[in-house]
Amino acid sequence: MNLKEWAGRQGVSCATARAWFRAGKLPVAARKVGGLVLIGEPVTAEQGTGQTVVYARVSSAEQRPDLDRQVARVTEWSTGQHLNVDRVVTEVGSAFNGHRREFLALLADPTVSTSVVARRDRFARFGAQDVQAAMSASGRRLLVVDPAEVDDDLVGDVTEILTSLCARAYGRRAAADRAARAVAAGTADESS
Repeated sequence: MNLKEWAGRQGVSCATARAWFRAGKLPVAARKVGGLVLIGEPVTAEQGTGQTVVYARVSSAEQRPDLDRQVARVTEWSTGQHLNVDRVVTEVGSAFNGHRREFLALLADPTVSTSVVARRDRFARFGAQDVQAAMSASGRRLLVVDPAEVDDDLVGDVTEILTSLCARAYGRRAAADRAARAVAAGTADESS
């Protein structure tokens, strides 16, 4: 589980838990993976009973070269974390709907204990935390290589809502870009 979830369960603020982690005073085993602090001992392929799968996704066929780069980066990161990659699953499809056959097969496969993705939005644009919680409840986990997401839940929620609204208004291709520009314009107005 990540540090934020652990802090919530312990009744401690996330800032306090981060300070404890930095000072080496966290009362549980923790490690930093990218920008994310994970609680608990790392599970290696020898310890785990299931497969480690790299999942990579792009939204359109024009982005296929990005798919290859994504697979290479995630596989390299996984081996650097001492995870044996058993399988690579790639998919071309939008994250705005649930019509991703490979993604659904990956979730339904009980032999997969660890799924590794480049960014959380490659796995699921909306409800990624819910999917991650469901996986965790069944003894599975989702590892994110680049968790460079906004820590503030409200900003993340607003970004997701704007992305969804822009997708409906302007089409799905440019929705994420338009939402990012809208959030940037909104935050620039606040700082003025």
